[in-house]
Amino acid sequence: MPGLLLGDEAPNFEVDTTHGRIRFHDFLGDSWGILFSHPRDFTPVCTTELGRAAKLAPEFKKRNVKMIALSIDDVSDHLAWSKDINAYNGDEPTEKLPFPIIADAKRDLSIQLGMLDPDERDKDGMPLTARVVFVFGPDKKLKLSILYPATTGRNFDEILRVVDSLQLTAKNKVATPVDWKRGDRVMVIPSVPEDEAKKLFPEGIFTKELPSGKKYLRYTPQP
Repeated sequence: MPGLLLGDEAPNFEVDTTHGRIRFHDFLGDSWGILFSHPRDFTPVCTTELGRAAKLAPEFKKRNVKMIALSIDDVSDHLAWSKDINAYNGDEPTEKLPFPIIADAKRDLSIQLGMLDPDERDKDGMPLTARVVFVFGPDKKLKLSILYPATTGRNFDEILRVVDSLQLTAKNKVATPVDWKRGDRVMVIPSVPEDEAKKLFPEGIFTKELPSGKKYLRYTPQP
């Protein structure tokens, strides 16, 4: 089955978008990237999602993340839909969003990337695109994927949170625990020996005592 696995390099596809024709690797450049797919234009859940993504665009930009959406309609529909999305946000109903939307009317890219939802179909019986989130690093490799069915809207605050975690853990020998948020303490990864950990994390390490006696729950302030 076509699709992407963690660590796979993003295909360097060339597509038409609301910001013109792009080649994906050139679009990403040296930035992180988020590709998020949508079942169809002029649908309720997708409109709320793209509206929220547009509101959060400055936060993603601060993190050097480029956003790009995909939907199985053509560019003219995407541009008309963008007016609705801006109006939903209470903004001027223009055709411009802070990120491009890929036109995938023939579903070629959706099939290549494994984005179709077999349980959700259009009036012609064709499968719709699921709500996929792909996060790519500056090396163009897939760092995270989240797959939602067409009927469940995404939480873009969570997507922002996982970007913070990915960028932090890419630079430091730490992991982020359950429900971690930016600024919370983090965990020293098990492969770092105690002596090295003390040098890497001079602000201190707290080790939680456990019945097993194993010293694997090691916390430190966020670097």
